[in-house]
Amino acid sequence: MNDSWDKLYEDASSCQACELCKTRTNCVFGVGNREADVMFIGEAPGENEDKTGVPFVGKAGQLLDKYLYAVDIPRENVYIANILKCRPPKNRDPLPAEEDACINFLRRQVLLIKPKIIVCLGRISAMRLIKPDFKITKEHGAWFAKGNYLITAVYHPALLLRDPRRKEEMLEDMKQIKKKLDELDLKIN
Repeated sequence: MNDSWDKLYEDASSCQACELCKTRTNCVFGVGNREADVMFIGEAPGENEDKTGVPFVGKAGQLLDKYLYAVDIPRENVYIANILKCRPPKNRDPLPAEEDACINFLRRQVLLIKPKIIVCLGRISAMRLIKPDFKITKEHGAWFAKGNYLITAVYHPALLLRDPRRKEEMLEDMKQIKKKLDELDLKIN
């Protein structure tokens, strides 16, 4: 696939493959270092993301920033995207058909970035990218090899806002991600 960032963004922002295109304010494409060794992938944009066109800028994104800071991973040195590029109404979970319509944009992003590590933010991302029966409460922090990528999943920051009891587990998972980056001598600073 001979892709460019401009072409990919143009394709995503003009996509009409599902009904979400009718209600989007902005295509929430992705943000960060396009040569990142680590890529964080969530499920879908929320209201703040739809307004700004930037993923993880609301309260969940601010919490993610705190975790990145806590483990010394600068946000500007990673790439952050979602499976869906358009916001589902009322921030509901993405429908399988919407994921199917959008997944190739994410695949093309991954092919352009060539990250060494992919971190799924939440169960929906993990179920799509790791395995369909992924159990976030039992398998968060576990590592999987998929093709050329090491992949893991952590709790979605939005879940932590609703269930703060899991915040310590998230911190431990983020520490393990940082440890893996250091072990592999990957660039993040």
